[in-house]
Amino acid sequence: MEYGDENRGVVSGAEGRKNPRLMDVVRGKIRAKHYSIRTEQAYTGWIRRFILANGRRHPRELGGVEVEDFLSRLAVEGGVAASTQNQALSALLFLYRDVLRVNLPWMASVLRAKRPRRMPTVLSVEEVQRLLSMMDGRPRVLASLLYGTGMRLMECLRLRVKDVDFARGEITIRNGKGARDRRTVLPRSLEAVMRQEIERARILHQQDLADGFGETRLPHALSRKYPGAGKDFGWQFVFPAEQRSQDPRSGRVFRHHIDDAVLARALKRARTQAGIDKLLSAHTLRHSFATHLLEAGYDIRTIQELLGHKDVATTQIYTHVLNRGGRGVRSPLDG
Repeated sequence: MEYGDENRGVVSGAEGRKNPRLMDVVRGKIRAKHYSIRTEQAYTGWIRRFILANGRRHPRELGGVEVEDFLSRLAVEGGVAASTQNQALSALLFLYRDVLRVNLPWMASVLRAKRPRRMPTVLSVEEVQRLLSMMDGRPRVLASLLYGTGMRLMECLRLRVKDVDFARGEITIRNGKGARDRRTVLPRSLEAVMRQEIERARILHQQDLADGFGETRLPHALSRKYPGAGKDFGWQFVFPAEQRSQDPRSGRVFRHHIDDAVLARALKRARTQAGIDKLLSAHTLRHSFATHLLEAGYDIRTIQELLGHKDVATTQIYTHVLNRGGRGVRSPLDG
C-alpha cells in the first residue's frame, strides 16, 4: 500500500496474494459507488495531500486531531474557499468510513466550513443577447443551450442523442446532481441547430465504426448488461470531442464529449468583446435562465423542477435578484 502503509508487501492468507495498495482500494470504492472521474481525481488528490502532510503515516494512525489540523491549515495557510475545505473533508470522511471502515467517534466534532450565501451573478436579457452575438460555432450552441434549458454545464456536455426529443420539445437529463433524472424544455429556436449537431455526431460515429472504434463509455455497468450498446448511435454524445481518447479507467479508446475548457475560453473572449463587466461563467447562464423565467411570471415550483433542485428553498434565491426585489417592493423614492 502507498504512503507508509504498514501492510506493504505483506502476504495475505492462503491465497498468497499481496494486499492491495491503499489508493487502489480508494479508487475501487469510488467506482463501486459510481462517482464521476472528477470526484475520483479530487478525492484521491486530497487523501494523498493528507497523508503527505502527516509525514506519510498511515491514516489508521491518524484521527480527528490530524483531520482538523489539516483542514485548518488549508483555510489559514492555503486560503482556500469554504467549498474547497468541505470537499477535502468529504474525501477524508470517505476514506475512513467507506475504505478503512474505521469508527469515527470524533466525526461529530469536525465542523464543515460555512459557505457564505452569495447572490448569483445574473445577466439581463440584453446582455445575454450581446454575449451570444459575439460567439459562433459549437460554443455558441452550447451557451445558447445552457441559457435556454437551465442545464448545468456537465449535464449539457454529457447529453446523449437518445435524450433529445424533438417531437415533445424536451430534453431528458440523466443522472443529474443527486443522481436524479429530470426533463427540461428544448428551445424551439435551437431545434434546427441541434439537428445539425446530431447529424455531425452521426457522421463522426460512422467514421469511428469504419475505423474499428465507435464505442462510447456507458454509465455504470450498462456495458455488461447490454453488450454492444456502446456502439449504438443513441448512446453517443450530442457534442463529441474532435479526437478519440483513452479512457483513464478502462484504458479503452472512446470518443468522449467536448472539453468544458472550449466553452470557458469562448465565454471569456465573448464577455470582453460584448463589453460586459460582470464576471461570468457557464453557470451564469443557468442563473439567468431561472431569473428570467421568474420575471416572466412562471411558477417557482415549475422552475425548481426544470433546474433539478431538491428543495424549493434553493430555487428561492432567484427571487432576490429580480429587478423588482424579492418581495416586489417598490422604493418610495420611485414614487
